[in-house]
Amino acid sequence: MIAGVRRNVLIDAIIPERWTLRVHPILLDLIVMSAFAFFVALFAQITFYVPWTPVPVTGQTFAVLVTGGALGFTRGTGALVIYMLMGLLSLPVFAPTSSDLALNVDSGWAVHLIFPWHGSATEFWAITTKASFGYIVGFVFAGALVGHFADRAWDRKPMGILVMFAANILIYVPGLIWLWIVLGPMNDETLKFSQVLQWGLYPFIVGDLMKLYLAFLTLPIAWSLIAKIKRNNS
Repeated sequence: MIAGVRRNVLIDAIIPERWTLRVHPILLDLIVMSAFAFFVALFAQITFYVPWTPVPVTGQTFAVLVTGGALGFTRGTGALVIYMLMGLLSLPVFAPTSSDLALNVDSGWAVHLIFPWHGSATEFWAITTKASFGYIVGFVFAGALVGHFADRAWDRKPMGILVMFAANILIYVPGLIWLWIVLGPMNDETLKFSQVLQWGLYPFIVGDLMKLYLAFLTLPIAWSLIAKIKRNNS
């Protein structure tokens, strides 16, 4: 494990003990973080575009919260940094763009459910063109917060849902700020922040509450299943 820190998060209960004995801890952590970065990329492909916002509705929030809860602070943060860097290095791991999905110009609606893969990327020099990039930065902070409390077993406590809610707010803060910058000052436009909230917050509240609740349920259910499997095998 990274820095030799003793941890007790979900992934440590999942990984077979023989793997920890045969694989170098740092290499094992890198494999785990990369796998969860792909997990987030997979849920980024669950995408819905609606007419009243340039930001897509995706399954990423659920994946980000589960990643932080399953991996803890260090590896959860690392997985989401890897995810962000993959997109910045031109790997198609971000949510599909409206043009990728042949968005109906008249209606503004589009739906995509993972396959065929239509992931997008945003090179370092082109992030000013991606209005939703701030949310991706927010993923890192959200995963770090959930991971911090998962290290303290909050992922198995009822109050953990408050951590999920706070993490969701951390996604919105850089997301809304960046959305305002890209669509306002960088476009030489005067943009009221109320309009930014209409585009980047209000359409997502109900869906994000559902996703965070699902993530909150997923972690203790996973713990219960693992405990049951281990009891049956003992």
